[in-house]
Amino acid sequence: MTQQSQGFETRCLSSLSKVFPQAELQDAPIQTGTALWNEVYSFQVAYRSDRLIKGIRVELDSELAPYATIRAVGLSPSEMPAYAETDSNYITTEPGLFPDVLYPVAESEGLRALPNSWRAVWVTVKLPAMEAGLAGKGKTASLYDIKLTLKEQSGEVLGQEEFRLDIIPAELPEQKLIHTEWFHTDCIATQYDVDIFSEDHWKLLDRYVRNAAEHGVNLLLTPLFTPPLDTAVGGERPTVQLVGVEKTGDGGYRFNFDKLDRWIGMCRSAGIRYFEMSHLFTQWGAKHAPKIMATVNGREERIFGWETDAASEEYAGFLNQFLPQLVSFIKDRGLQDAVYFHVSDEPQADHLEPYKRASELLRRHLGGFKFIDALSDYSFYEHGLVEIPVPSNDHMDAFLEGNTNPLWTYYCCGQFREVSNRFFSMPSARNRVLGLQLYKFDVQGFLHWGYNFWYSQYSTRVIDPFCVTDAVCAFPSGDAFVVYPGEEGPIDSLRWEVFREAQQDQRALELLESLAGRDKALELIEHGLAEPLHFKRYPTDMAWLLDVRGRINAAISAALTASASQ
Repeated sequence: MTQQSQGFETRCLSSLSKVFPQAELQDAPIQTGTALWNEVYSFQVAYRSDRLIKGIRVELDSELAPYATIRAVGLSPSEMPAYAETDSNYITTEPGLFPDVLYPVAESEGLRALPNSWRAVWVTVKLPAMEAGLAGKGKTASLYDIKLTLKEQSGEVLGQEEFRLDIIPAELPEQKLIHTEWFHTDCIATQYDVDIFSEDHWKLLDRYVRNAAEHGVNLLLTPLFTPPLDTAVGGERPTVQLVGVEKTGDGGYRFNFDKLDRWIGMCRSAGIRYFEMSHLFTQWGAKHAPKIMATVNGREERIFGWETDAASEEYAGFLNQFLPQLVSFIKDRGLQDAVYFHVSDEPQADHLEPYKRASELLRRHLGGFKFIDALSDYSFYEHGLVEIPVPSNDHMDAFLEGNTNPLWTYYCCGQFREVSNRFFSMPSARNRVLGLQLYKFDVQGFLHWGYNFWYSQYSTRVIDPFCVTDAVCAFPSGDAFVVYPGEEGPIDSLRWEVFREAQQDQRALELLESLAGRDKALELIEHGLAEPLHFKRYPTDMAWLLDVRGRINAAISAALTASASQ
């Protein structure tokens, strides 16, 4: 049912639509959907007026209202939405305003309708666990109507849309995928102008960690020392070092793990299960040590950094003292199976020898731990230099053919053709399809470098993420961050919500596999396709993706019914 006043239009849309202000809506209305208990479900209501209206009130009427939030889809600018080379699966490659940031709707301000400009509200329903049901009273129904009404301040109804959500009598299972989005601790401090690891900083860190965990991040980049990532050669990022270091007079070192201990506790409380220890050698070649600060004769000094050769005896001596104590800390807290280590990020073929030396040095003390690194050259894995390689999703073939186990993947700015990604300029279906691909190929881990990178490329200066979304014309907008810095903490993007949906699709398929077998799950994914689903080959149609998820949920329901009747 749709109700609207003269000169005011509304349309109910799925979460996969992107509503641009001046473009006519091409997507058909979608007013029904299905979900599992313990799932987060989102849809949109687009609206357009022929006149300026301020202070529009939004009312939601439903039994699901206690679990629902309404946000305004804001427009984010992009000077560089894409590289010169693209493929056919982009919405646009022209600079402009893109729907992305999801602003909370303040009751005192309401929404605005600008003349002849489409805007949208984003409705999110966080369903409780199945046993609890609604209001803690157990499940009472499967079909729930959600009525959204937009009103002028006078109370006059401008528009109204109804959406029906069918909740399948099953619960979304716990996430198996190990998922990290690199968490930039320094960016939070600089953006909010707080001292690093002050109490104000810790409070903000907690809010951002919780947001990450709520969106499926369960492996968190942990800055033992300031991560040597996205830093200009010879430059440095603000010091975010959790390990205290004191240089003693006899050439030895003393270490303090109090901040690291607090970090672990904060993360565990927020739902983080795994810890990704920051890289112990520099990015792009493992040629230098990361920046490490220490107390020397009562003063804080940098004792290692770009000036330190990775193969130097001094740095090796430091690691030989530090790593055994770190291992003791990890074991004392029972974290042996929850810790991942890095050597160096994105090494290339000509870095094989320095990477090998660095890897061997670390493994003298960390031989029993898991190592991961983003790399797409199969030879590093072939030579046994990294236990868990993380190739980009456009370089998966060699790793699939080699039966790499466990299999991980990542994407970043370089994956701009054929494969899944989440740039502003790409349709949301290209973001979400990754969940089906991760399931089909039994991918156990996903890595991305940009949860909240709010600096320019190489971290040369701080940027305003609400104005600069491409790291100052370095990466296509949407690559460097998925959350924005709100006054009190993180503000989500629609890309971040859609990526959570991708992970939920993977979990729903895992549930179906447990009920009806893997063959049935794969059959549902590839039903009617001209060729098998691949990282580079997949339908780009939003309707296909929504239909796949609908078929998955219907198959789960049928399997449960069949089981109950036996």
